[in-house]
Amino acid sequence: MKKALFLIGALMLSLGSHAAVNVDKIDPPFWYVGMQDHELQLMVYGDDIAHTEVSVNYPGVALSSTVRLESRNYLLVYLTLSEGTQPGKMPITFTQGKKKITQDYELKARSKKGSEHYGFDASDVLYLLMPDRFANGNPQNDQLPGLSPYKVDRSEPSSRHGGDLKGIQDHLDYFTDLGVTALWFTPVLENSMEGGSYHGYATTDYYKVDPRFGTNEEYRELINAAHRRGIKVVMDMIFNHCGSEHVWLKDMPSKDWFNHSDYKENYVQTSYELTSHVDPYTSKRDFDYMANGWFVPTMPDLNQQNPHVIRYLQQSSMWWVEFADIDGIRMDTYPYADYDAMSGWMKAINKEYPNFNVVGESWNVEPAYTAAWQMDSKLSAPRNSYLKTVMDFSFWDKINQAKKDVQGNGGLYRIYNNFVYDFLYPNPASVLTFIENHDTDRFLEEGQDLDALKQAVTLLLTTRRIPQLYYGTEVMINGVKAITDGYVRKDFPGGWQGDTQNAFTASGRTAIQNECYNFYKTLLHWRKGNEVISKGGMVHFQVQQGVYAYARQYQGKTVFVLLNGTNHEVDLPLNTYIEILNGIQSGKDILSGRTIQLGQTLKMAARESLVLEL
Repeated sequence: MKKALFLIGALMLSLGSHAAVNVDKIDPPFWYVGMQDHELQLMVYGDDIAHTEVSVNYPGVALSSTVRLESRNYLLVYLTLSEGTQPGKMPITFTQGKKKITQDYELKARSKKGSEHYGFDASDVLYLLMPDRFANGNPQNDQLPGLSPYKVDRSEPSSRHGGDLKGIQDHLDYFTDLGVTALWFTPVLENSMEGGSYHGYATTDYYKVDPRFGTNEEYRELINAAHRRGIKVVMDMIFNHCGSEHVWLKDMPSKDWFNHSDYKENYVQTSYELTSHVDPYTSKRDFDYMANGWFVPTMPDLNQQNPHVIRYLQQSSMWWVEFADIDGIRMDTYPYADYDAMSGWMKAINKEYPNFNVVGESWNVEPAYTAAWQMDSKLSAPRNSYLKTVMDFSFWDKINQAKKDVQGNGGLYRIYNNFVYDFLYPNPASVLTFIENHDTDRFLEEGQDLDALKQAVTLLLTTRRIPQLYYGTEVMINGVKAITDGYVRKDFPGGWQGDTQNAFTASGRTAIQNECYNFYKTLLHWRKGNEVISKGGMVHFQVQQGVYAYARQYQGKTVFVLLNGTNHEVDLPLNTYIEILNGIQSGKDILSGRTIQLGQTLKMAARESLVLEL
């Protein structure tokens, strides 16, 4: 019996020694020469790959180190690419005893220098859309095998609806006609999650577009097509967490790859209390729950303090800049990730792409909190986030209160007071503001108050900010989150074959939809290339009789905006604004095309908005 067992063991050992070395995947799938950072991390995945030795033979490339993790199916290979390294196929050899495999890894030439990648700024207007809910250009990719179970059902708000990248590309002329200059898509990367994860915020592959949206090449072609029309594209990314169906959770590289990796026995969810970042009295316990707890059980919290994790994420973002030529990044749940790691990432991005831009989501309605996250803020010194653009949730909060307060000065005074605190921002012109997004109720809620919407959009597009619109509001799409987020993420009418209405065309829109669309279009086309708005300073006046007034001025040109936030007519005395008007007797209202006489008083209708070129 012992002899038989010995022979069986020897046979198994013999079979094992002749098993092939296998490389299933390398991230990133290829890389670029000529980067300022000469280090390259390769994450190699394959059965028992950690037991191999690695060698590289390519001019200008040196093997710096190899890192073996707790799971033997991962191997991290760190390479140094010298400045003169040329593009080509770099052979990487993996050896285990007598077994050997050589894998060609491609080094590509960059299409342009890092300084030639220009991001979005205050001259732009971002249009946020959800690819799954905008238009279905290729019904063949709706239901695909090989992914976690899901269904496509447009009658269910939380199911996939089938929108894709081709649907967006098919309607690029719509964006040109409307007048937006940049598109922000919610995440397009693979979300192979049960139920479908139509929103895209549970990544399962950082280097692959979700096949239900299209391919990597289709994403790049969509961006090229947008660029040919003068439209930028901003990519939504998530460093705080991934999806629970990511291979990292199924085969955890190491226990410290995730925060609270003992989630099966001891699940810890974030408290969502972001004030722990700035609270001078916060407890370690409260900070840990906020920063290291999981967002939800299906979104495992990545540990950015692990240098290999943040290096992987950093490289993935640069890879998409190089591969797809994106024009900016919107980083989801920014404060939930490790501050120092994200600061290091931003510093690296700014060094590699000095003219690029990243906006971080930091959901807090207090201006002081938001300002502390902007690059060079004294509020966070001696730390520095190096984050150029932050999101103005204070404005969103105040404008949604103001629309309901139409009696006295209270409504628009909230807006005045919001801008009072611009002294806190190192760069107020690099703050992104909005009246709604995919995580909030629609501005119209369940109604059709076009006057309130016009006033909010006028503010949004004329103040000292980078404005962001949300898809479909220009054709009066409304909705609230009472039951599920899906009710504020409705399909764009006309984006699917068989839709009874096509809001992409004037003939397919109702009268009120066309009125709304044309209002947006007028403001957007006027704003495009208008340096008074994108570069000008701002002077505003305290609210009187419910009217908020402010001037934008640049190189001798002035735009004067007056907003009656009340539901009644007012006779507005104009002597308050003498420092702006200074003898000027009239101005052209770009919204109506009328010439407005500016005498002693100005009669303004209820909810009227005026944008006067003086």
